[in-house]
Amino acid sequence: MAKTVIDPADILPWETYATRRREWRTRMTAIKRPRRVAVGPFVTFFFENWHTMWHQVQEMLHIEKGGDAQLPDELAAYNPLIPNGRELVATFMIEIDDPERRKRVLSTLGGIEETAFLEIGGHRVKAAAETDQDRTTAQGKASSVQFVHFPLDEAAVAALREPGSRVVLGLDHPHYAHMTVLPEATRAALAEDLI
Repeated sequence: MAKTVIDPADILPWETYATRRREWRTRMTAIKRPRRVAVGPFVTFFFENWHTMWHQVQEMLHIEKGGDAQLPDELAAYNPLIPNGRELVATFMIEIDDPERRKRVLSTLGGIEETAFLEIGGHRVKAAAETDQDRTTAQGKASSVQFVHFPLDEAAVAALREPGSRVVLGLDHPHYAHMTVLPEATRAALAEDLI
């Protein structure tokens, strides 16, 4: 059964994680691979789960060396991005190498976080943006990093669990309308996040 919360007891001591960091990073690469999905030329979705967020917390603690004092802030930041068993959660990034072009494109993508959707076996699921902060400025410029939740009803859960189900991920923003069919390995990985 998928875990939905990282507890302090789940966190390895700094020294223990440091000695096995390379091993954990290799494991995470394998876990993340089917969870990475490109949509159009500039956007990449990363579907999160307990393991990806656990790794993120461990990495933050490893890099910043804040220890027990840092842990509550990391858990508060990353626990909301773990699927609750009846949803999918994704980070999506708008990736444009050229800084001037990136600035220009982001200025046209305000509200893009509100346009993400999944179609699972014919059921359309509209994303809900993470509410911790506004990811679009008052001037209409989108952040290059967005966090979205896809709440699933029983029909969508059943369809996602069905091997071979067609799952489409997309954005229907007026300035960025793209979609892609998820590979079967991705559908299977996401189905494991359900309770």
